[in-house]
Amino acid sequence: MVNKPDKNKARLKRHRRVRYKISGTEQRPRLSVFRSAKHIYAQLIDDVKGVTLVSASSCDKGFEGNGGNKEGAYAVGKMIAEKAAAKGISEVVFDRGGYIFHGRVAQLAAGARENGLNF
Repeated sequence: MVNKPDKNKARLKRHRRVRYKISGTEQRPRLSVFRSAKHIYAQLIDDVKGVTLVSASSCDKGFEGNGGNKEGAYAVGKMIAEKAAAKGISEVVFDRGGYIFHGRVAQLAAGARENGLNF
């Protein structure tokens, strides 16, 4: 019998390891990324208070396109940056959620950076 390693279990282990080192505050919240096969989600989180300040995803009403590709991820990054600017947030800590900084995660980060978020 072949035992395949559980990819999501390994991702969660990486995510816990990274979360031990980084934390978001009200002045510099954590930009958390989650991706599924069809959608991508981003949140700005204040870990001190335990609240989500801003969120954007490919499931939102104003979203046009496909959340399962790089163009959709870039659009979500742009949306989160615009919503953060409206709340007066410009500095964030990036949390890739245990995913490799590649593909959709990198495009979301690029969209957020090019539209005003610094990390």
